[in-house]
Amino acid sequence: MSFHPRIRSVRVLSASFLLLSTVVLLGAVTLAQDVEAPKYEIFVGYQWLHPGATVPAPFGNYNAPTGLKLPDMAAGFGTAFTYNFQKYFGLEGDFGHNWDNYETTLSTGPKLTFRTEEANYFLHTLLSYNRLNVNGLPTGNGIGAILGGGMDLHVTHNFSLRLFEADYVWARQNYASVVSSAFPDLRRVTLEGVRLRTGLVFNWGYPELVTPSASCSVQPNEVMVGEPITATAATTNFNPKHTLNYAWSGTGGKVTGKDNTASIDTTGVAGGNYTVTANITDPKKKTGGEATCTANYTVKEPPKNPPTMSCSASPSDLQAGGSATITCTCTSPDSVPVNVGNWTASSGSISGTGSTATLNTTGASAGPVTVSATCTDSRGLTSQASTQVTVENAPPPPPPQASKLAECGFENMAKIKKPWRVDNECKGKLDDVAKNLQQNADNRLVIVGNAEPTETRKNLAAERAVNSKAYLTGGEAKLGIDPSRIETRTGSAGSMTAEYWIVPAGGTFSEAGTQPVDESVVKAVPDHPHAAAPRNKKKTTP
Repeated sequence: MSFHPRIRSVRVLSASFLLLSTVVLLGAVTLAQDVEAPKYEIFVGYQWLHPGATVPAPFGNYNAPTGLKLPDMAAGFGTAFTYNFQKYFGLEGDFGHNWDNYETTLSTGPKLTFRTEEANYFLHTLLSYNRLNVNGLPTGNGIGAILGGGMDLHVTHNFSLRLFEADYVWARQNYASVVSSAFPDLRRVTLEGVRLRTGLVFNWGYPELVTPSASCSVQPNEVMVGEPITATAATTNFNPKHTLNYAWSGTGGKVTGKDNTASIDTTGVAGGNYTVTANITDPKKKTGGEATCTANYTVKEPPKNPPTMSCSASPSDLQAGGSATITCTCTSPDSVPVNVGNWTASSGSISGTGSTATLNTTGASAGPVTVSATCTDSRGLTSQASTQVTVENAPPPPPPQASKLAECGFENMAKIKKPWRVDNECKGKLDDVAKNLQQNADNRLVIVGNAEPTETRKNLAAERAVNSKAYLTGGEAKLGIDPSRIETRTGSAGSMTAEYWIVPAGGTFSEAGTQPVDESVVKAVPDHPHAAAPRNKKKTTP
């Protein structure tokens, strides 16, 4: 039983190889990419084998056999054929042979492959026919299994280099013809070996290569400056499970992309034809994972119509020295901002801001004054408009009006039964009136006499006016006022008064309710009228 420690060593070595393969393959899982898989794979290469078994020594005693540890078999080759049902899973047939006490395996079983752009990592589990030939012992045919994996490094699309393959090789051989049943470990031998391979892998039967493509569209494809556009990219023949990268660019406007759509801001873009481009890439594919598409769009500049403008004046007619308000209305047919300014006037002075200005006609000659303004839109387009204000000469000053200088009352004289008489108080006022007439030779005087309705004396109002005139033209004061400068009238004031109105040169007297006095009929009443002559008495005959 001295061979048991050796068997354990082989098992440890085999387990180490399998652990290494498992670590490598697990690492490959994280790197696995969605790459194309060939339909068929053929491996041809070198094989090194550590049988991992102790067999009966050749030509030994049947009842007292000794063990022979099989040496490593450095000379060998291997080949395998794999049919891939899909990218990860295939069915493998394997053949391996080593010389120097040869061991041959013929195996089949499933193969699991993880594929990247640079390499493939695989695991396989194979059931085997195991044939072992040791010189001096009968050739054994047994069953076995192979468990392991490896790494293939891509060289070209159809050619790879198997960097390594490490397998655990297990088999059972029966030496009952040369070993007694008293020695079961030598009678039925278990092989627990390690197989290492390297070589070439040939791949073919790839699916037909389909080139990814893309198409771009814009909506709308014709806009005015400042209006937005939405661009969309549609892809074909890309792997639908992969997240694609989109890079957007354009020849006009600001392009902002997100995934398969992009927005185009045409603010400030000159009118013309432009192109938006999308470059689509599959980050999981190094080759054959890219497509580009373009779409055309047109940006139109808005129509450049000049603004329309009209002006008006209020008032449109005024006298020299007056002011008028000028208002201009300006609009843009293209709905852009406008501004009114550059006010001018052919005469007078103009001042204003915005759409309103004030015309001052001080110093302007009589006639039309033209006021103009300019309207400018935000694009620099202009239009002008004007209006006219008619300046008239100032009218002549109104004729001077009569003004009442004084007034006399006749109440006291009415009490003594002389209601027509000009008393001393009234004479004092008339002296002042006379002084005004003497100092202003062009002034005239209008005397308006009034009477109360209860006064019954005929022509009493006229007598009060005529008596006042008589005092000014003659009278005891000898004032000597020219009678032609004095007009007498009666009024409707309904009072015991006489009013004295000074009329300047060129002036008129226009007090309503007065009537001229007919001085041929109404005469001045003296203060002391002569007593009437007695009527002649008829002589009586004695």
